[in-house]
Amino acid sequence: MSTVITTGEVRLSYVNVFEPSADPSGNLKYSAMLLIPKSDTKTIAAIEAAIKEATVLGKDKKFQGKIPAKLTSPLQDGDGVRPTDGEPYGEECHGHYLINAKANPSYPPKVVDRHRQEILDQSEVYSGCYARANISFYAYNTNGNKGIACGLNAIQKIRDGEPLGGTRVSVEDAFGDDFVEDDNLDDMFG
Repeated sequence: MSTVITTGEVRLSYVNVFEPSADPSGNLKYSAMLLIPKSDTKTIAAIEAAIKEATVLGKDKKFQGKIPAKLTSPLQDGDGVRPTDGEPYGEECHGHYLINAKANPSYPPKVVDRHRQEILDQSEVYSGCYARANISFYAYNTNGNKGIACGLNAIQKIRDGEPLGGTRVSVEDAFGDDFVEDDNLDDMFG
């Protein structure tokens, strides 16, 4: 049994895989939320087995020899409510399980395309695209909070998808064919 798995196709949200961003505690992390279709029973079973293994491994290392009765799981139900504030998840989460996967700045996740070639153009991997993710699970015990967390090792972009949380605009849509001549700039900006 292993605590490291590669998912089937998931949709990415809240993507920060090229530059780390500050988490609620102010710590810099690379991260992505993985939206896992509930129909992908193979990936869900692999995640549940990896979480169970991480729990067993954490028993002696993090939980002082006893598995806590209340253990925070990284796997959340997108049809439920957010554990942080009790509000429902967004529409894009419905019909999915969710995992927030993170990586420390000293170990950035590998980001590759379908052919396992490194993606250099950061605009290629965005919230809404589809990918596979290599993730690892581990136990934590911090300030009385005990649970299993998910590490983000690598992302393989599979295909494009409708962007989440905003729209992408093309230069043609933004500016059209109209061009303001230099002589008219004074009229426009007074």
